[in-house]
Amino acid sequence: MATPPPLPDTGGPATQENEPGGRMSFIEHLAELRKRLIYSFSAIGVGMLAGFAVADHVLVWIAAPMMAALKEKHETAHIIYTSPIGVVGPFIHVAFYLGLVLASPVVFYELWMFVAPGLYKHEKQAVMTFVISSVGLFLVGVGFGYFWLLPYLLPLLLAFQGPFVPYISINELYDFTLLVLMGMGLVFELPVLIFFLSLMGVVTPKFLWKNARYAILIITIIAAVITPTPGAVTMLIFMAPMILLYFAGLGVSWMVVRRKRRRAAMASTEAH
Repeated sequence: MATPPPLPDTGGPATQENEPGGRMSFIEHLAELRKRLIYSFSAIGVGMLAGFAVADHVLVWIAAPMMAALKEKHETAHIIYTSPIGVVGPFIHVAFYLGLVLASPVVFYELWMFVAPGLYKHEKQAVMTFVISSVGLFLVGVGFGYFWLLPYLLPLLLAFQGPFVPYISINELYDFTLLVLMGMGLVFELPVLIFFLSLMGVVTPKFLWKNARYAILIITIIAAVITPTPGAVTMLIFMAPMILLYFAGLGVSWMVVRRKRRRAAMASTEAH
């Protein structure tokens, strides 16, 4: 009896393994998400323990711009609390957010590893660039808020003093300072967000450039809403970094799309 010809190789599991990122079921995605969340929260917990050790020094650091602004206005430079446990809340919050900052490299790494199965091999290798860029931009944003924005903003706010005497509570001061620092840290993550959207094909450099005028209009409206004083200089301080970050993101998008097109062209040439 003649031997039947061998069946053609349809790829099967081997082909799936060679696909960019492979395939994961919904249950596998949930299990992967659970693992990444456990690692991230564990890192935040360890960072929070370290944050408790230095939280009192950080509270002094947070109060320093306001103390300087009070002295500049020739006011009594005291930060107060109004209940026996009034300083406990900020102390715990500072420890928690320090834990977030200290654990941020691990958290960003776990985020990258969660989305990595859906990426090409060369995109997966960019993990260190992503982690360093994300953490670096966040810290630059916090530094911008602390060393530039707060020293300019707080004296302006105290100028609206009127006939009243400022007695600044650590709780309100902490909430305000955290809003400014965390807000600027997140704003400086805009190029990273655009990088991800470009990687997924949601936005392109052409789209970002074409809609730049609308982006600047939206940034202007946001700056007008969040600026606590009506001065044009204050509004410009809020607007300038957001506009620069938008165009930096446009440059990042251009590099991502350029690399994707170059690799697609090389793959097409090899296929022929």
